[in-house]
Amino acid sequence: MLQTLFRVKSYLKYFLKRKGRHRLHSPFVYDLYNKVLHDRTNFSDYTIIMKSLKSTLSNRNTIETVDFGAAAGNKEFATYRARVGEITKKRTLRIKYLKLLYRIVHFFNPENILEFGTSTGNSTVCLALGNRNARLVTMEGCASVASVAQDNFDRYKLKNVKIAIGNFNILLASTLNSFDRLDMVFFDGNHKKVPTIDYFNHCLTKADENSVFIFDDIHWSEEMEESWEIIKSNTSVSISIDLYQFGIVFFKKGIEKQHFVLSI
Repeated sequence: MLQTLFRVKSYLKYFLKRKGRHRLHSPFVYDLYNKVLHDRTNFSDYTIIMKSLKSTLSNRNTIETVDFGAAAGNKEFATYRARVGEITKKRTLRIKYLKLLYRIVHFFNPENILEFGTSTGNSTVCLALGNRNARLVTMEGCASVASVAQDNFDRYKLKNVKIAIGNFNILLASTLNSFDRLDMVFFDGNHKKVPTIDYFNHCLTKADENSVFIFDDIHWSEEMEESWEIIKSNTSVSISIDLYQFGIVFFKKGIEKQHFVLSI
């Protein structure tokens, strides 16, 4: 009940702050608003995204899953059994945000992508399809869930995806060392304040002024809202965009720091 009240309150704040395109004074953000956030093109890859989502939602196989994130509470991890479809429903973005993720990649054309939280692979499919020539590493804490995702990638012949399996705290150092730079990072693996900030700071060491960092569920809890405030106030961040579901930060040089609250 308290979580529901929090989400309602946070959405009302967002709703009152959000701006339309005519109030945008940044050419970069205005372009992003028109060409990405409100692009209504029916990309052919959307068909694959929908097929991926439907197949995982309808999968009734029961697997044992390990959760190292917020669902574990105060424990290091939590283990439980669930149907693949239930896991997908609980952990997967709504379709409009899956499509947005695809459009962001399609627009910026990043060569090196890192994802925190593969789950059953639907967001990864969007990242991979957005640029089929990108090198994409996606990290997943649970081997059985990663296996479901890998089946998905094989089905749609996504050869540019590699899954790293295990606790992010252990995987991250070696994973980052395998990249010369990070053009894009999608943070969707641990909805706790301390890990989120820690992952951001580590990934920042591989960012440049063209990098794009995307954070999921920035208004999911007070902890995540606090994380978002810390991230967007970081001295390396020049532009931040609050889409309620997503928070996006950019590291452009030579411009005044700006924060935008927008809708899609």
